[in-house]
Amino acid sequence: MSVDHVGELEDRGGKEAVTMAASALRSYPVAPGVRLNVRSGPGTGYAVVRVLPEGARVTIFCQRPGTTVAGPYGTSNIWDNIDGGEYVSDAYVQTGSDGYVRPRCS
Repeated sequence: MSVDHVGELEDRGGKEAVTMAASALRSYPVAPGVRLNVRSGPGTGYAVVRVLPEGARVTIFCQRPGTTVAGPYGTSNIWDNIDGGEYVSDAYVQTGSDGYVRPRCS
């Protein structure tokens, strides 16, 4: 969990809220053998801000629609927010679902 997310949770109700929120978050594996581009927004038209190494796992804070991408886990327009202003295509993340697994980003 990033420092920004912890700060937001502490403001909403103290340590108990942080513990509950942290336990609800989980990490998901990126497709095997993939070095995944992390972008500044939910689409392939956004800049690449970094690249995740093979074997990476990501924590999804929220999800939003964006550019449709075909990947190892199907074709999807869902983009996963993995940190402040950082998105990866859900088509490359093994969430076990073809739909949303986290709330939509506001």
